[in-house]
Amino acid sequence: MLLSEALLAVATLLIAAIWPTLGARWFERVESALAVLANRRILAVAVIGFSTLVLRIAVLPVEPVPQPAVHDEFAYLLQADTFAHGRLTNPTPPMWEHFETFHEIFTPTYCSKFFPGQGLFLALGKVVFGHPFWGVWLTSGLMCAAITWMLQGWFSPGWAFLGGALAALRFGVFGYWANSYWGGNVAAIGGALVLGSLPRIKFSPRVRDSLLMGLGLALLANSRPWEGVVLSLPVAVLLFCWMLGTDKPPLTVSLLRIVLPLTLVLGMTGGWLAYYSYRTTGKPLRTPYQVYEESYGAVPYMVWQHLRPEPVYRHQILRKLEIDQELVAYRTFHSPVAHMLRIFSAVGFFFGPVLLLPFIALLFALPYGFSFREISRPVRVFLLLVVVFVAGTEMAIFYNPHYSAPVTGLIIALILSAMQRTRIWNKSGLFLSRAVPVACIIIFALRVAAGPLHIPKSKYCTYYWDEFFELHPKEWFPRAQVQTDLAKIPGNHLIIVHYGPQHEPFPDWVYNRADMDHSRIVWARDMGSVENQKVVNYFDNRQIWFLDPDQQPIRLQPYPDQSSAAAKKTSGIWK
Repeated sequence: MLLSEALLAVATLLIAAIWPTLGARWFERVESALAVLANRRILAVAVIGFSTLVLRIAVLPVEPVPQPAVHDEFAYLLQADTFAHGRLTNPTPPMWEHFETFHEIFTPTYCSKFFPGQGLFLALGKVVFGHPFWGVWLTSGLMCAAITWMLQGWFSPGWAFLGGALAALRFGVFGYWANSYWGGNVAAIGGALVLGSLPRIKFSPRVRDSLLMGLGLALLANSRPWEGVVLSLPVAVLLFCWMLGTDKPPLTVSLLRIVLPLTLVLGMTGGWLAYYSYRTTGKPLRTPYQVYEESYGAVPYMVWQHLRPEPVYRHQILRKLEIDQELVAYRTFHSPVAHMLRIFSAVGFFFGPVLLLPFIALLFALPYGFSFREISRPVRVFLLLVVVFVAGTEMAIFYNPHYSAPVTGLIIALILSAMQRTRIWNKSGLFLSRAVPVACIIIFALRVAAGPLHIPKSKYCTYYWDEFFELHPKEWFPRAQVQTDLAKIPGNHLIIVHYGPQHEPFPDWVYNRADMDHSRIVWARDMGSVENQKVVNYFDNRQIWFLDPDQQPIRLQPYPDQSSAAAKKTSGIWK
């Protein structure tokens, strides 16, 4: 897919240079028709959001409801299951040491370590539509609608509509934000609300826009708090500089229409997060994230932190990730190669070859001696916010593209700004500005047809950043299939999972629902026959199974009776 997109980008450049008038009349007609829709701003936002939802449903035959595979996904699903049961957390399960897993705490309560934003939307999908995926689906549509609304505050309606369409094509239907439970959409919605409220408040201060900015800040605090702070601080500085500057509004307007609404929303958000922490950890200023890191983590997440003493691990697989792998990442963080890989993954995900075309064209479109002072004020703001955000995220040791989700709308704004500049350059620039959306549509169509056309997926292309579970056949992680097959067998089940010393942290099989006692299937870690017997005795009303995922083919066997040597030779019933 990456090669296909790169070839399409090269072809677009060649056509722009050789035949820039290609399709000019057709483009003019399409632009005129879409301008009528784009000028109806509320309708345009609704159309982008609704179209994203419809497109995602339409591609279900080729991109079905995803099965979780990454540690983070299971932790978010535990959170969603907890919320769907009407609880914020769960009591510590008996013999919880057998159920320890990644990104979940078990004392003082049993819950996910993550902040609750993503889990709340997954719970909404589970409660209303019957499956957490529909919470992801809903946030995809909301994200694209929010980005369109944000861009309307900075651009003309036509450009804003184009930006929303690009968001839908690139992030709203394909990609791991829309096809996993890992997150990204919620933080992107929050960032778009914050960035879209800023120009509206400065143009005409209204309580509505201040409340929307507060809502965006609340979503960021509940999903990506550090990145939310990094984005929000420069926005706050810009807002307060305007409120105190030469064009400042009357003091009563600032206090009643801006400061008061924001203070109320942020106060409620702080109170909610303090209450959530109190219910999950017993202390309002101690988050589940902190408890998890104190219990299992030795590697810091921020550059100013230091290595912590190695915790006591009851399971080797936890140590392999937290010490062996993350320690290597920590020690290589300052190497140029590590930063190049981080930049490569971010550029590959957010831009890809096609959306880099406007910036390549800028190298020729900008006049000789071009200075920073010639850049328009909105673009200066975009660049300032991006530079501050990149500097802030560089303070974190680890990186995934969804960490940058709060600036998704900002990235699209920069793409549109580059397209605007190239459009007025010459006929080639005009063609490029028109051809980029068409190229995105072609890439979208190729993604739909990737299976039948046998187009290989690349983990570094725009849609598939490091989605290793997408790059393997379904048999790569058959946990979901095991669970499906067991659900067909009457009664409840307990699976004791044993790993060999060579087993890597990816994948892990031991994840459970919020209420283990009433779950049809419970997964437990092998801790030796003596400790295992305690779990077997507790779940004595279940069928007990033994699973060693490192043996091929994978076999699910009845758990051996310690008094019967023959039982140890029981043949597998599942392959």
